[in-house]
Amino acid sequence: MATILITGGSGLIGSHLTRALLKAGHTVRHLSRTPGNIDGVQVFTWDIRQGTMDRAALEGVDHIVHLAGAGIADERWTDARVKVLIESRTRTAGLLLRTARELGIKPRSFVSAAGINYYGAVTSEHVFTEDDPPGDDTIGRISREWEAAVDAWSDRCRVVKLRTPPVLAPNGGALPKIALPARLGLASPIGSGDQWWTWVHIDDLVAAYVKALEDTSMQGAYNVCAPDQPDNRTYMRTLAQVLGRPFFLPPVPGFLLRLVLGEVADALLKGSRASILRLKSTGFTFRHPELQGALADCLRKDQ
Repeated sequence: MATILITGGSGLIGSHLTRALLKAGHTVRHLSRTPGNIDGVQVFTWDIRQGTMDRAALEGVDHIVHLAGAGIADERWTDARVKVLIESRTRTAGLLLRTARELGIKPRSFVSAAGINYYGAVTSEHVFTEDDPPGDDTIGRISREWEAAVDAWSDRCRVVKLRTPPVLAPNGGALPKIALPARLGLASPIGSGDQWWTWVHIDDLVAAYVKALEDTSMQGAYNVCAPDQPDNRTYMRTLAQVLGRPFFLPPVPGFLLRLVLGEVADALLKGSRASILRLKSTGFTFRHPELQGALADCLRKDQ
């Protein structure tokens, strides 16, 4: 059994991963901005603005899972917000690395979240692989700087980056917001509906993190998307079918979303597919490979 330190452990992914690791018998620690009591978890604090952390969090640690970071789509992407999005990821990774170097600590692995939008907000027929370069737009720049901070760990341990799309989960992530209009009988395509919408079920994402921690052959970036990667029109139609609601037309105009959300709207209005061959080559298998089954599972548990 291993001792695993998680940043961002109270979030959607972190909370599910914590439960899975505890169930498997591992020792789990959280590094948090505020003290807290979580059953079975040792909670340590850090202050990113001050550049300080409780160094005891790293003592005897075997693996670090880095999930900390401000929500990508929570606010409009003003210059100030983009700075927050970048620094909430890069400064946290940097503080951990600096402290580990000062203490002479070398964990077995540093496994980090990353975004499938690394390749940029673009709609194309190209299926992106891990070897493709980052996009030159805002989300591509955020992802590039994020991953560069993670890669800095490579001189101390094995580094794995899991490039993740929106996560389907019963009580969190993007699904409740997307499902709300569908529940009201207003499911419709977003924008043209031609953009590809990748996704992953929370159970499969947690399994990918566990795999990355345990499989010492895994290194570098992996796209962690379900095999079924529909366009937005198909996604929304499937959601309506699962909920037993009509598929409403006409589509939501893209210009309205841009008016309300600014550049954040591109995350909804644009999208491409991503190859999962590299992940599958490790022997990883998906419990929820099809969108309809994944939606049904999440929405059933949400009731």
